[in-house]
This record gives sequence, structure tokens and C-alpha cells, in this order.
Amino acid sequence: MAAGIEKALTGIEGFDDITMGGLPRGRPTLVCGSAGCGKTLFASTFLVNGARNGEPGVFVTFEERPNDIVDNVASLGFDVGTLVDEGKIAIEHIAIDPSQLAEVGDYDLEALFMRLELAIDEIGARRIVLDTIESLFSAFQNPAILRAEIRRLFDWLKEKGMTAVITGERGDGSLTRQGLEEYVSDCVILLDHRVVNQVSTRRLRIVKYRGTAHGTNEYPFLIGEDGFSVLPISSLGLDHKVFDERIASGIPDLDEMLTGGGFHRGSSILISGVAGSGKSSVAMCFADAACRRGERALYFSFEESAKQTVRNMLSIGLDVEPWMESGLLRCVAARPTFYGLEMHLAIMLREVAKFQPSLVVLDPISAFIDSGDPLEVQSMLLRMVDYLKSNGVTAVFTHLAHDQRVAKTDAGLSSLMDAWLLLLNREANGEFNRELYLLKARGTSHSNQVREFVMSDSGIMLVEPYLGENGALTGSARRFEESRARRAELDRRAQVAALQDKVTQRRRKAEAEIAALHAELAADEAELKRLIEAEERYRAQAAQDYAEMAAGRHA
Repeated sequence: MAAGIEKALTGIEGFDDITMGGLPRGRPTLVCGSAGCGKTLFASTFLVNGARNGEPGVFVTFEERPNDIVDNVASLGFDVGTLVDEGKIAIEHIAIDPSQLAEVGDYDLEALFMRLELAIDEIGARRIVLDTIESLFSAFQNPAILRAEIRRLFDWLKEKGMTAVITGERGDGSLTRQGLEEYVSDCVILLDHRVVNQVSTRRLRIVKYRGTAHGTNEYPFLIGEDGFSVLPISSLGLDHKVFDERIASGIPDLDEMLTGGGFHRGSSILISGVAGSGKSSVAMCFADAACRRGERALYFSFEESAKQTVRNMLSIGLDVEPWMESGLLRCVAARPTFYGLEMHLAIMLREVAKFQPSLVVLDPISAFIDSGDPLEVQSMLLRMVDYLKSNGVTAVFTHLAHDQRVAKTDAGLSSLMDAWLLLLNREANGEFNRELYLLKARGTSHSNQVREFVMSDSGIMLVEPYLGENGALTGSARRFEESRARRAELDRRAQVAALQDKVTQRRRKAEAEIAALHAELAADEAELKRLIEAEERYRAQAAQDYAEMAAGRHA
């Protein structure tokens, strides 16, 4: 908050961020715009949130009756009737009929000031809303009187120290019909309700804010059952959260293609491919894996209803309905043409802020291509990427590619992605086969192989690549080549086995012949030994006989 400028919080989501604290306290703020842009609801939200936080307020209406005001803001969840009964809000209806008024030189707003002062003092009001100022000055045509009385009104509000919101209808060539209010207001907010290509979008811009810095871009805003909210998405920077933690994709074979297993948490993952390549199925696997970890997943579908998505996922063995019933998975389905680009972004970011998921799927982002200028689409998706990254949310984007030979996206987001899965359809031998290629994965070493992508009722499987003579084979060609290779392998094994048997038999025969020769040699050696022993005995006996004969002759 800038020094010297005290601000009053409006309680409007996002608006207090872009104004860095809210509206100037004790000063008038002009909220202008065309019919139906939300001026009264903006002022009502400012007044009700102040009353709830100890700052009573007065709502001065020159057109609608008090009962109508109460009923109108009830759609935003505001129980103004109760706040009126509690003395926190006072509604003053001042009916002005221009046909019954006459402009005179000394006419002033003294009677109005007295009535406003009475209402302010009665409840101790610190905030006030005047809706709309054109009705107050509708009877006067003299510009000098108009300028004097408008300035006098704004000065009187300042003297009373009232934080005021004055609504005004947009004029022709100026912000208001009179063209004076914006010059004497300390803060001017322009609300715009535009229609482009038959799609309406509400946007807010702070035209001026004296004495303080503020966001100057156009911001989409929503008016719904949760109230008036502004999303300051244009100011997002590159202050992203970075995680070393890995998360599973729900496809084990895919996780194995990355060193360390899985993708980094908080990554932006792009899944692109032609129609029927399996983009939505892979994206839902990411969401299913998140739910299995006990984390929340938010699935934005721009082509199928939630029930159709649940039914289709059953074909690959994914039953996501229990996750939806338990509140872990939320599926938001909407046609891209239902809102403008900024409104789509506002709704998506609002859903993310409310649901607080750890993983978000956008299926497909290419659906926005026909919803606006390519640069606007790229800007919108860039803001979405930055928002999710800054909040540490893992994002999965699918993109329909019309030409799989060209590795790029129509939205020009491929360079912003941390990981890119390219799904291909190959036609060969009269059939289409799916392939998956991990084109990039920042900060992670990964496989460079093209893997065949097979979907069945048991899930998604990535088949190891089979390299044939003419390159990688898939489908029936791969199965045929694998069968032929198996048959060739069986033949080779049979030939080896036959040769092994032949060698074994020859070895056995040789061993038998060797054994027989050893036996013959042993017999010959035994006979030789016997003959030697007989010769030795013979010689011993002969010697003995000779000795005996010699002894006898001596005798």
C-alpha cells in the first residue's frame, strides 16, 4: 500500500490484489459501464463485505426499489435483509421524476445532503453507494450547474469521510453520460460487457487511481453464485515452484522411460497426437494415478461430458467413477464456444482455486483455436500454465494434431512444456498402429525409443521396440516378425541340439573304444607280468638246482 493513501478492502476476490488494498478510503470511486455489466452488483458486494467487517453502509438507489435490491443481490449469496434488520445497512430509495422538476439557477442538492446525512448518522455508516448518478442529474441541462453540483456532491462525501462508490452509465465518447464524474473521482473503474463472435465476456479495467500504483490491464471478472470475483491473471510472472519429487503417470512402462521413474511434480506435460491416438486415455491415467496417491485431480473436458468420459475410460480398465464420488476427482465439461477465452480462463482458475487439486488436465487445448485469435489463445493458455506452475500444480494438456509429421502445436505452447509426449498413428499392412515418443523431458534423462502404444481392457502398455531390417515394426508386422524369429530360433536350437547329440554319441563311442583298448593293454600287461614272474621263478629254481648239483659233486 502506498504511503499516504489509506485503502478500504472491498472483499472482492482478486480486485483487492490488483488495487493493492482496495478502494481509496474516505474518497469517491466511480464505477461506470454499459447496461448489464455488473455495476450495481459490484457496489453491493463492496457494501455488504464492509458491513460484515464492521463498516456499516448506506445504499442509495435512484432507480430500483429496496425490495428489488435485496432480491437481486440474494443471487450472490448476500442476505441484505438480515443486515438491514441488524442496522448494518440502510437502503434509501430516492425517486426522481425529471418531468416534475424544474431547473432554476439556485437549485442545489441541499435536501439530498440532509437525507443522506440522516441515514449515515442513524447507523454510523462508513461506506455509501449511489446507484446511479445519471438519475440524480437527469433533470438538468445546464453544464455549469451539473459540474458545480457533481463536484459539490463529491466534496461533501469527502468531508463526511465516506468511502463512496458511485455507479454511472457509460456515455457516447466518454466514460459517463455527463463526462464530468470521471474527472472529480479519485478512482475510476470501467466495467465492460462485450460480445465477440457471439460470445460474451465481462472485463474490468482501472482507468485511474490517484496517489497509488495499480494494475492497468483488462481483467475478466465473474458474477455467479459465489459473488463478484476478479482474476488478476495478467500479472503472473515466472516465480514458479520447483520440485525434485517424482510422480507416477499411471503407465508403468512410461515411467520406466524416464531415469528416476516418473515426471517431476509441478511439471507441465503436453500430450499431442492425431485423432484416436489415445491422448485422453493417457491424460486420465495421470488423473487416476493422482487419485490413487490420495491427491485431488481436476479434469477439464472441452469435447465430452463427464458421464461419457467415465464410460469411455472403462474400455481401458479405468473406473474413475469411485474417485468422483469420493471427491478426489472433479470433471468440468464445457464447450469452448460457451464462453469467451478470458471467461474460460477465469472459470478454470476459479475452479482450481476452489478445488485445490494437485493435478489438472485440460483436454484438449486445441479446442480453443477456433474460439479466438491464435495470439489470444496462446496468451490465455500461457496464463493458465503460469498460474498452475506458480501454485505447484502438475498440469497435463492434450492437443489434437492435424499433421503428425510436424512436431508443433497450433497454440504454440510446445516451448512452454516441461515434457512432451507425441502419440503417432502408423499405417502399415492395412492397419493403424499407435506409437509413443517421449519428445522431451526437461531436467530428466529419458529414452529416445519409439514405443508401440497398446490399449486394452487391462490398461495401457508400451511394447519394447522391435527393430527389423527396414526399421521399427509394429502391430501385425511386429508379431509376424517375432513369430518368424521365434521359429528361426527354434530351428537353430534344434540344429544345435542334434549336433550336441551327435558329438555326445561320438564321444561315448570313442570313450568305449578307448576303454576296450585299455582293457586289452591291461590284459597284455598282466600276461607280461606273469611271464616275467615265471621267468624269475625259473631262474631262481635253476640256480638252486645248480647249487645242489655242485654240492653233490664235491661230495
